[in-house]
Amino acid sequence: MTKIIAYLGPEGTYSEVATLYYSRLLKEIHSIESELIPIPSISQTLHALAQGKADIAVVPIENSIEGTVAITLDTLWQLDGLYIRKGLTIPIIHNLLSRGRSLKGIKTIYSHPQALAQCQKWLEKNLPQARLIPTNSTTEALHHLNQEPTAGAISSSRAAQLYDLPIKAKNINDYPDNCTRFWVVDRIGKTRGNHVSVGFAFEANIPGVLVKPLEIFAQKQINLTKIESRPTKRCLGEYLFFLDLQGDSDGKPIQEALKELEKVTKTVKILGSYDVEKVDLNQLYSERS
Repeated sequence: MTKIIAYLGPEGTYSEVATLYYSRLLKEIHSIESELIPIPSISQTLHALAQGKADIAVVPIENSIEGTVAITLDTLWQLDGLYIRKGLTIPIIHNLLSRGRSLKGIKTIYSHPQALAQCQKWLEKNLPQARLIPTNSTTEALHHLNQEPTAGAISSSRAAQLYDLPIKAKNINDYPDNCTRFWVVDRIGKTRGNHVSVGFAFEANIPGVLVKPLEIFAQKQINLTKIESRPTKRCLGEYLFFLDLQGDSDGKPIQEALKELEKVTKTVKILGSYDVEKVDLNQLYSERS
């Protein structure tokens, strides 16, 4: 059996790293082979899964510096029949790649908006003159380097090796413990996990409307690890809410809380029950070498 896994490409992105790790788990635990398919954007990655063009999608959801990847939440809310199956936390180590002779000669820097933001202080200190241009992924940014000798790109050391590009500066993160959490999404999901992600909307956003849902979880002593609001995109000031819950998804407290949540909201969408695992990059790379 072979599973098609869609991820934000091209090859060399951090999404690919998360996908390689999950692909290894499928092979080791379930004896399932994987075919990895790079997709140009996060939204298209999830749409490929929803349309049956892939069996699994791996998408970023949150960075420890820049916070939530909004397009992931928005797309999961819009699409039906997709469920989070697993969470993977990947350490992020950014590097500046360029074919230029020196840092001083770099006039333009390309990368994904999240990567640019995660290295903002370093860039302001070391390359204040450079123009920052966002791209769809950290690897897509590399395509500019062969045509532009005064260009640089922020990407991974794996990408530098894959595309044979020099690293001009290593580990340029503004904060050393930079990491990104990814969600492994499929059309089946799991029935049990130690994390639950849920989205909900109200009939109307009136003062105090969020108090009742929060009271439900507080009374049952359920830990909320995250709460996020996103615009409904219908009108200004109207919002959706997303919660990450910690605890046994099959346990009585969470099951009862989710039923009570339906009574005080207009719409509730369970995004998935899943476990979260931290990935050891050194182990992953050594096993692939």
